[in-house]
Amino acid sequence: MTVVLDDGCFVRAPASSANLGAGFDVLGMALDLYADCGLGAAPDDAQQLDTHHPGRIAFEALGGSGPMWMRCNIPMARGLGFSGAARVSAAALAAVQAGGPDGLADRSGEILAFTTELEGHGDNVAASLHGGVTAFVEGEYVSVPVGPTMAAASFVAWVPGVTTSTDKSRQALGPTVDRVDAVHNIGRAIQFVMAFVHDDPSLLSSGAMDRMHQAVRLPGVPGAHDALDAGIAAGAWAGWLSGSGPTVGFMCSHDDAPTIAAALPAGGHTKLLSIDTEGCRVES
Repeated sequence: MTVVLDDGCFVRAPASSANLGAGFDVLGMALDLYADCGLGAAPDDAQQLDTHHPGRIAFEALGGSGPMWMRCNIPMARGLGFSGAARVSAAALAAVQAGGPDGLADRSGEILAFTTELEGHGDNVAASLHGGVTAFVEGEYVSVPVGPTMAAASFVAWVPGVTTSTDKSRQALGPTVDRVDAVHNIGRAIQFVMAFVHDDPSLLSSGAMDRMHQAVRLPGVPGAHDALDAGIAAGAWAGWLSGSGPTVGFMCSHDDAPTIAAALPAGGHTKLLSIDTEGCRVES
């Protein structure tokens, strides 16, 4: 059965910051930039997707058919989950085309499994699909409770003018991790999660002290070390390399976000974002 969406309806999936703090390949957070997908001819502000686009591939693989389009304000190859959001929104569109609005909820497990396979890791797609802060563990997602202080916080993104290939960046990481570093990250990742559960921003700072990937990846992004230091000095609760970079992200109070953004180096532009709590959904 093919369901025709009402005029003006589309599927929306949020961007994400992954590798939160010390939660390498596990923790992700949905952000209020979006990939929208719809059926039919593209509106003036959207792109008709061809067979090579990652969104189109996901759409067809989950049974979607016919023309479809995407409208997206997530920067590509910048560590803000563009490909994950594109794949989630397109795969969800196929589910909605087949089963109506309920198709998204009915096939959410299938969407998560398939988009994880396409991405090669599930931290980004779990956040884009389910919203909020998520942990991806052996093919399943866990929703992290977010207290009111953290829910009202801002995410300041410092986005350099360079791009990063996740695959190439991953190849630079070593095949093994020293036990002391693994234990360090386990403890810090737990602390990072508890900052959201207990609504206590003071737990974020040391919870973001990663030893799994940042030391290798940060030197490859011009200005990233300076941005990280400047954001913390300006009052951010914590900062980290978003995904595989090059974006550096900071959590802070909403009132402090403009000051922190103004303190960041000129080698990148800033985005003042918030946590998206809804995840993937049908919009009109």
